[in-house]
Amino acid sequence: MTYLPDPATVSRHGDQRTAGRARFVATGSQTRGDFGLYEFTLPPGAVGPGPHLHRTFSESFHVLDGELAVLAGEEWTTASAGDLIYVPRSGVHAFRAAREDVGARFLILFTPGIPRERYFEGLVELYADGRRPTTEEIDAFALQHDQLNLRG
Repeated sequence: MTYLPDPATVSRHGDQRTAGRARFVATGSQTRGDFGLYEFTLPPGAVGPGPHLHRTFSESFHVLDGELAVLAGEEWTTASAGDLIYVPRSGVHAFRAAREDVGARFLILFTPGIPRERYFEGLVELYADGRRPTTEEIDAFALQHDQLNLRG
C-alpha cells in the first residue's frame, strides 16, 4: 500500500471570510486543527481586548505594518513591522494600537487551530445594530471561547 499525504490546502484571499477587523486567512478547520491564522487591522489609537488569557491555546502576533502595543504579563511592549510576540497558554496579554496617530496590521497565529473565527463573528453579533453589551455579557461570551477576561 502506498502512503499518499493529504493534499495541500490553498486559502485564496478572495474566498476568505471576515468579521469586523479580522480576516480569516486559515482556520483550524482548514488546517486539520494544526493552527489558525488571522489578519487583524487596528486603526490609529484603537484598542483591542483588555488583559486576558487562554488556557488551551497559544497566541502569537506578527506585525506587518504600523506599531502594535502588546501587554505581556505586566509590561507593555511596542512591536513594529517584522516583530513577533509569542504568548504561551495561560499568558496574560492584551493589545492596542501603539499610538494615537499610528495603527497596525498584524497576523494572529493560534495554536492549536481552535475555531477562533466563532469568537470574532460572535463579537460582531454582540455589537450589531449599535448594541452595547454589558461587561458581564462580554465576559460570559469570551469565556465560552476560552478567553478569561481579567478585570481590576
